[in-house]
Amino acid sequence: MVSSVKRFLIGRPLKSTELGEQKLNKTKALAILSSDALSSVAYGPEQILLVLMTVSAAAFWYSIPIAFGVLILLTALILSYRQIIYAYPQGGGAYVVSKTNLGTNPGLIAGGSLLVDYILTVAVSVSAGTDAITSAFPALHEYNVMIAVIFVVLLTLLNLRGVTESASVLAYPVYLFVLALFILIGVGLFRIATGEVPPDLHTPAGTPVAGISLFILLRAFASGSSALTGVEAISNAIPNFKSPAPVNAAKTLTAMGLLLALLFWGIVYLAYYYGISPLAEVTVVSQIAEETFGRTFMYFFIQGTTALILILAANTGYSAFPLLAVNLAQDKFIPRMFTFRGDRLGYSNGIMILGAASILLIILFGGHTENLIPLYAVGVFIPFTLSQTGMMVKWLREKPKGWVTKFVINTTGALISFIVTIVFFLTKFAQVWSVLVFLPIIIYLFHRIKMHYEAVGDQLRITTCEPVVPIEGNIIIVPVSGITHVVENSLNYAKSLSPERIIAVYVAFEREDEKKFEEKWSTWQPDVRLVTLHSQYRSIIQPLTKFVDTVEHKARESNYQVTVLIPQFIPKKGWHNFLHNQSSLLIRAFLLYRRNVVVTTVPYHLKK
Repeated sequence: MVSSVKRFLIGRPLKSTELGEQKLNKTKALAILSSDALSSVAYGPEQILLVLMTVSAAAFWYSIPIAFGVLILLTALILSYRQIIYAYPQGGGAYVVSKTNLGTNPGLIAGGSLLVDYILTVAVSVSAGTDAITSAFPALHEYNVMIAVIFVVLLTLLNLRGVTESASVLAYPVYLFVLALFILIGVGLFRIATGEVPPDLHTPAGTPVAGISLFILLRAFASGSSALTGVEAISNAIPNFKSPAPVNAAKTLTAMGLLLALLFWGIVYLAYYYGISPLAEVTVVSQIAEETFGRTFMYFFIQGTTALILILAANTGYSAFPLLAVNLAQDKFIPRMFTFRGDRLGYSNGIMILGAASILLIILFGGHTENLIPLYAVGVFIPFTLSQTGMMVKWLREKPKGWVTKFVINTTGALISFIVTIVFFLTKFAQVWSVLVFLPIIIYLFHRIKMHYEAVGDQLRITTCEPVVPIEGNIIIVPVSGITHVVENSLNYAKSLSPERIIAVYVAFEREDEKKFEEKWSTWQPDVRLVTLHSQYRSIIQPLTKFVDTVEHKARESNYQVTVLIPQFIPKKGWHNFLHNQSSLLIRAFLLYRRNVVVTTVPYHLKK
């Protein structure tokens, strides 16, 4: 039943030899890995205007030079991450670059920031898309959380079906969104060029504006730079590309940068020329579309694709989170389960944990995750800064041919990213202070996990572990609850191992039961020693474990091994287990932590 449902939801298991078929070509990779970056066009320009509006609408002309600044940073990041792709083709992006060139802790800061950021990507994107849908259908507004959770579950299931299958489904909405915005920008620019849009709707560039300051401009620039979230995803996901992976990844990154630059600049310019002011209930893109097309089919087409891209932006997290987790797990900083591939050859543990963590965030914030956007942006710009700085160190240390140009590119990116990070902390400290708390905690956990794996390795390694004491014999303890086929089956197995050292242990709650059982036992199994324990407090575990400890202490003196052999019957149907008290499971759970005791279960399968 379970396997049938699983196969229906995620498809048939794939052979390991089919891994090559699960790699992405450039067209699908651009859609699945760029959705986060491209979706930010829907809110990045608006973030600039929201800051400038605190001065006055006359300050909106500053959005043009600010947009140029954002594009300069985008160019530096694209050129830098192209270099990272070729230098570190195994993936890992900012984490691998920072760890290799700056040290373990900077690498963990970058890796930890991105892991949290990908969780935020899913929560914020799905919540934003859900808001867009419920804004169109107000009756659904009270079901925001439920709708957002359903979208996360659907995206999780889609990604569990495999990279290529999810890319095939998600590519269409992404390219429809790109097409819709290019049509919007093209028609808008045509209307401006033909004079259909009056030039007096906006303040001319260069107009002096009272109250403007460098701090406000930097704040607007930092807010607009939130449009660059997701740029690093391709460098984390290089292993998902078809061969030659680095070449295809670099071309995809360049295409994404070009699309993002054109769309971002187009929306900023149209918003400025149309004199658009941000409104709480209507987005900037919506206002531009209505101004350009009116309430026609094209307007609703743009709105629909925008809502879709905001939801599907979450898929960037599903693509990059599992691969980043693999790099951290291979370095033993997070559990090894993140390195295991599922039935469909994806890193299913990473996918499911990302989905569960995102659902938890959505529920905790009631679907109102807009306050997480600054935290989300900071979580990207910290790794940006560290990866750029790491590449600077790499070029200074290795000095390959043409290293000066590369060094200048990375230095520019590092400085701008650092400034953006500082501005976020200065202007939105109330929303991003938690970074200063959870990052040290995450890094501490990383180190503790690493210490655990190293300690386990030291203890398991034959060359370093303490010498094993030879075993002279075996004492077998068999807990019994009655005279049944289950007990008989276990005793027969015990006799095949060590017939002369078997101790059957019966825990009685009443003295009369104790005597009756001893009499029956002496008739049924006279050659097996029986020990009866009286439990005043009706506990099986306490007297049994105390007896096992006593036997183990005496056995250790003679180099004897104590084995507790637990009889257990297995019902024919799984749900029948709920009808039984599962005392054998409790006994095993308690005894497993006894240092020198071997615990074995002997199953007896029922037939009806």
